[in-house]
Amino acid sequence: MRCTNTGITASNTTNSRTKLRGLGALLVCLGVPCGAATLQPFEAVEPHMGSLVRIKLYAPDATRAKAGFEAAFGRIAALDQKLSDYRDDSELNRLCAAAVGHPVKVSEDLFRVLWASQKLAEQTDGTFDITLGPVIRLWRQARLDRIHPSPDALQEARSRCGFRKLHLDRGNRTARLDQAGMRLDLGGIAKGYAAGEALEALNRLGITRALVAASGDLAFSHAPPGRRGWTIGLDSLDRPDAPFSRVLELSDAAVSTSGDTEQYVEIGGKRYSHIIDSATGEAVDGKLTVSVVARRGMTADSLATAVYLLGAARGLPLLKKYPGAAAIVVARDGAIIESPGFSRLPQRRKPVAP
Repeated sequence: MRCTNTGITASNTTNSRTKLRGLGALLVCLGVPCGAATLQPFEAVEPHMGSLVRIKLYAPDATRAKAGFEAAFGRIAALDQKLSDYRDDSELNRLCAAAVGHPVKVSEDLFRVLWASQKLAEQTDGTFDITLGPVIRLWRQARLDRIHPSPDALQEARSRCGFRKLHLDRGNRTARLDQAGMRLDLGGIAKGYAAGEALEALNRLGITRALVAASGDLAFSHAPPGRRGWTIGLDSLDRPDAPFSRVLELSDAAVSTSGDTEQYVEIGGKRYSHIIDSATGEAVDGKLTVSVVARRGMTADSLATAVYLLGAARGLPLLKKYPGAAAIVVARDGAIIESPGFSRLPQRRKPVAP
């Protein structure tokens, strides 16, 4: 994901701190038009949740902008303490250690993400599964060592997975795990949630024209002054210098991209992505990129992962369960498939070059 004219760049990988070229979406941030002098554009970037988080907002002065950045980045930092699987002391990891065999009360933020994750797991028959933490950790090490996990190690890790082993009580806001050694991983949903919550923090301060880019997850509120929406170019894939055939103008929405163009490893001549097939425990090579537009960041983020895993034929019908959601699927060979609702999104007619 790259934002021109403002210097904003952001990777869509889940753990990159230095790579700033994204893989499926280009954000073109246009300048402030004449007559919009009451609001000025401000930008800031900070490292959070294993990637660079960039915020662009419109405020009447630098003082208001500074307060907005502090509130938004502060909210993201607080969520990282709750949702991270990398932090040993995060609420998520403490839950995994404490909730075996009996319910544990969790924060409202963590419960919201767990509930949405389990709902999508049910809808996809476990294709989207946040209990794959043990397998994901094996593959993280495999990408470093460039050695395929052993069949025995994969089998053992898979024995500690399964979305039906996680039980939620909405009335009491508790979570319970069936088995010791389970690890939850929210990598397919947490950044989208954090981006949306950062926007909410800005809204509470009266800053209603803003964009938050958390790796490959974008969330934005009202359009920039004098514009119809934030301009988003999609389906760049491995050709960052090519024109973008789908250019959207969106407001009060979110866009997330899922794919393996950057984060993968080749072992024995075979390509493995960072996304795991819950049915086999194997890292998949989906050979495609999925971009989802939805009303909320958490929805866009999780649906992008689910559609990537399911493929276009099985994944796109899932969007019907989420009003306002739309998607575009781009294969590595250049083939493009759109969901029925995608053509109804506000679009520019002419492609935009990066």
